[in-house]
Amino acid sequence: MVLRLLTLKHIRNWSYEELEREVRANLVYRDFTRVGGGKMPDAKTMGRWGVMLGPKVLKQIHERVVKVAQAKGVTTGRRMRVDTTVVESNVHHPTDSTLLGDGVRVLTRTMKKITQIAGAVGTKVRDRSRSVKFRLLEIGRVARAKGTIDQDKLKRRYGQLLNATSRVVGQAKRFSKAIAQGVKRATSLLKQLALEGLRQELDEMASRVRQVMKQTRARIFRGTTRSEGKLLSLFEPSTEIIRKGKAGKPNEFRKMVKLQEAENQIITDYEVYARRPNDADLLVPAIETHQALLGRAPHLVAADAAFYSAKNEAAAKAKGVKRVCIPNRSTKSTERKREQRKRWFRDGQQWRTGCEGRISVVKRRNGLDRCRYKGEVGKHRWVGLGIIADNLVNIGRAMEKQAARKSARPSSSLAIPPVTPAGFAFSESTVHNAANVNFAPGSS
Repeated sequence: MVLRLLTLKHIRNWSYEELEREVRANLVYRDFTRVGGGKMPDAKTMGRWGVMLGPKVLKQIHERVVKVAQAKGVTTGRRMRVDTTVVESNVHHPTDSTLLGDGVRVLTRTMKKITQIAGAVGTKVRDRSRSVKFRLLEIGRVARAKGTIDQDKLKRRYGQLLNATSRVVGQAKRFSKAIAQGVKRATSLLKQLALEGLRQELDEMASRVRQVMKQTRARIFRGTTRSEGKLLSLFEPSTEIIRKGKAGKPNEFRKMVKLQEAENQIITDYEVYARRPNDADLLVPAIETHQALLGRAPHLVAADAAFYSAKNEAAAKAKGVKRVCIPNRSTKSTERKREQRKRWFRDGQQWRTGCEGRISVVKRRNGLDRCRYKGEVGKHRWVGLGIIADNLVNIGRAMEKQAARKSARPSSSLAIPPVTPAGFAFSESTVHNAANVNFAPGSS
């Protein structure tokens, strides 16, 4: 039931509140999720269930779904295409001033929580949020002024902001030390555990704010824009800048994701990378994953020019790939150009463009445009559930088409049933097919 609820959530790209409301009122959704006539779990309960599913578990579920697709004849693994995309982190546009403001706000809020538990003993909280807010407004006015920016004025405002932030960080350090020494302590065991948790949050956030202060001083006072360990968000520290040459979005604050597919738009493997890799380094591991999962080397491998190298082409053929359909844009060889004009090569590249459509669909329909879960583990969980949901939709459609072809044989006098429209809807046959997919051997 848990997996079916989460799958439905990502098929429809709902929040947990929307999922609770829709499943409670819809008999088809109740049947699909196995809630039936029972009580519908509330949004907070489902959120806690979702956190329990880690990246390794979701990888196993995804592999099981791909095995089901292979067993049902939906995909055979004869063809493979691979591409990369990015999933946006749920952060605001980072500037030095706003990151410092975020740090002051979170540290002050945490210290107030500690005071509520431990009382006004030891170091007292001094709220500098108001003065920091004024400094942020002044920096914004100077930076947005028409004409040339007054650098001296901007440096003075940043100096005041850094001074206030430094005082807040020092106060947070004293709070943490007071908890460690037992000066600030709770009256009960549960509250003491909460106090220790707040202390860990305080130490972690103070460390990140110090890094932001370091990179702000380097940029504003020394003109250095490249800083070791540069942070773009205090809440999603793993976020990195990705530049893909888009005019509308020259800088994207996201994580790189690899998607590889087989026939009938089944995504056979996905990967979320901690640091952006070179596309050319991903081709051979993708073929190896395809072989391990589907038990055969693909006859055709298609990818865009970023995946090309002579070494990759030779390695793919050595692994049993008959046709490597990856263009070399910089070649001057007439033989290579003639090879790339052949019909099989052009057909392979035409099929490869389906990767772009699949990426667009999983972003629009399954929410992979922006990750709503927190942390590195949350990002893996968001991408994994979106891919599983998309695969189940495509398996259901392919099985429905198979049933339609069987009923449309000349010996049959029955009318051809309608095929599910492009906008996925829970028709009776699709729900029946999806409901019969076993996520694990022997499960329902």
